[in-house]
Amino acid sequence: MSNRITQLFGIKYPIIQAGMIWASGWKLASAVSNAGGLGLIGAGSMYPEVLREHIQKCKEATSKPFGVNVPMLYPDIDKLMEIIVELEVPIVFTSAGNPATWTSFLKEKGIKVVHVVSSVKFALKAQQAGVDAVVAEGFEAGGHNGRDETTTLALIPAVREQIQIPLIAAGGIATGRSMLATMVLGADGVQVGTRFVASDEASSHIRFKERVVAAKEGDTQLTLKELAPVRMLKNEFFEQVQEAYRRCATPDELRELLGRARAKRGMFEGDLEEGELEIGQVSAVIHDIKPAAQIVEEMMEEYQSAIQTLIQK
Repeated sequence: MSNRITQLFGIKYPIIQAGMIWASGWKLASAVSNAGGLGLIGAGSMYPEVLREHIQKCKEATSKPFGVNVPMLYPDIDKLMEIIVELEVPIVFTSAGNPATWTSFLKEKGIKVVHVVSSVKFALKAQQAGVDAVVAEGFEAGGHNGRDETTTLALIPAVREQIQIPLIAAGGIATGRSMLATMVLGADGVQVGTRFVASDEASSHIRFKERVVAAKEGDTQLTLKELAPVRMLKNEFFEQVQEAYRRCATPDELRELLGRARAKRGMFEGDLEEGELEIGQVSAVIHDIKPAAQIVEEMMEEYQSAIQTLIQK
């Protein structure tokens, strides 16, 4: 399959594995890249030297293109960028910040840059900043999300109408059928997060993976908008947040409740009650944990099958 995304990244399939904190280490990124997609190392949960180690190991595990996702709110982002340039990472996805801050610097080093957005407004800003592509992420997505609650179904055609650069759809995509749907709406490729959390190679804790597989419709909710909107599974910590809202807690009180390393505690260490369990709505249709390569293969097979089904109707 060849289109603007496969040509941009030099990959076989227009499937990008999201750079998720505590799930997207070198094992997952290299497995997805070896399977024909684009694997991303999630730098948001890594100290600079840890990122260095993951990039080096990823290079040893695959000869295919891979990238790094860098949340721009990271306190030592300059150190991360120095390592990325030093180790000649070919692709960087930036998120949670102004794309103009690092895009020119990275492109001058020959690095392809993609920025994650949740609205038409920010997609246009990213295009103006000179990025090579944008990821438009809908309200369904897990982890940190947009404040406007625009769904993928509404967001993708709205962004497509306004930008000229390649568009990657994200949020609620875990199957070949959903991939096809977003491509019909105007996307050139898809970014998949939640489905890859439930993979053998994801670095997240097995208890978290099993909780994702067990999730049902309505088990996730977007909350903590006063700090940074985040979609998570409902658990004891989530109920503590809801109780804080009922007593009209201030942003500072919510910040104190969140504390430090709450996401690590849940997703990496496997504390299913007191940890923050970030995951997307599409977890409700994920029923097993399997190798990343099988996920890519099955998505592409279903994508092609769905096209044939539509042709025959």
